[in-house]
Amino acid sequence: MTRRSFDVVVVGAGAAGLMCAMRAGQRGRKVLLLDHAEKVGKKILISGGGRCNFTNLEARPEAFLSDNPHFCKSALARYTQHDFIALVDKHRIAWHEKTLGQLFCDGSARQIVAMLLAECDAVGVDVRVAHRPTAIERTDRFVVCTDKGEFDAAALVLASGGLSIPKMGATGFAHETARRFGLKIVETRPALVPLTAKVPDLAGVSLPVEARCGKAVFREAMLFTHRGLSGPAILQISSYWKPGREIAIDLLPGVDAARFLKERKHARPRAETRTLLAEVMPQRLAAVLEGAKPESLNDWRITPTGTEGYAKAEVTAGGIDTNELSSRTLEARKVPGLFVIGEAVDVTGWLGGYNFQWAWSSGWAAGEAV
Repeated sequence: MTRRSFDVVVVGAGAAGLMCAMRAGQRGRKVLLLDHAEKVGKKILISGGGRCNFTNLEARPEAFLSDNPHFCKSALARYTQHDFIALVDKHRIAWHEKTLGQLFCDGSARQIVAMLLAECDAVGVDVRVAHRPTAIERTDRFVVCTDKGEFDAAALVLASGGLSIPKMGATGFAHETARRFGLKIVETRPALVPLTAKVPDLAGVSLPVEARCGKAVFREAMLFTHRGLSGPAILQISSYWKPGREIAIDLLPGVDAARFLKERKHARPRAETRTLLAEVMPQRLAAVLEGAKPESLNDWRITPTGTEGYAKAEVTAGGIDTNELSSRTLEARKVPGLFVIGEAVDVTGWLGGYNFQWAWSSGWAAGEAV
């Protein structure tokens, strides 16, 4: 079987891989973009309810978790959310801000995938889907063996993501490959994930809350589920939560519950507590909390029993240790020519387009260097 040669092989045709291949191609590199799935950008296509929450106007280093919180700064500064918005505008893709800086396509996430593929096509990137890597070796060059043939290149980019949403084809390939090359891995865990907990049977009830875990605080919606808690506030706080830790939830953010009940009882002395509470929260929840101490409504403490796992997690926290990589180029310090980008790295963004921005920024940084 003949082996084909390239300057760069990018393994993983998701957000980070597409961006890296596009940028490397623009710099005149001969690029091969491989993916084991039958089509590119599968996570892009399902994100944002099919409209792709492609970035966030507020993207900044403080919105990312990592054992080294400074690591993401260089890439985020060199390719910003405004750079990606300019690319979207260039392709005349209509978009809107939904809430909290979150940007979505007016139409479909397919437009973002089409845009990236068009950019790759314009610079001659060789995109091959349904190619499952079976082995990666390194002599003087990297050799990528797949079930459809062998390829070699001076530079190899691992862009195959993390462990979240296995039904979309997620695997630990990037982590396993990095480990084989001697790179350390920060322990992985599901992030942006619903929490399991013993809570009242209120499945389907949703309300705005302020959730806290340590110093992390998020004021967004919370949803009761059959197994625990979900909704944006809980998904956000889940990235900071560790087993055994308690989270605090203000069920009436901006309202002093004790004072509110005192004033309302004075105004409506015959009204039941549940009736008064139903003025500021869903009726079913008010009925359950009728006998609770007013202070606990502003500081409901709960210790989750766990999470819904990678199947329901939007991203993977942890990953390839940032100490192993250059923050400027994402190249492995110990293995020249090996780059790791996107979700496989120990950089995890908040909910709302931040993880896509890390994919664009880290992909661009590597694409500039390969």
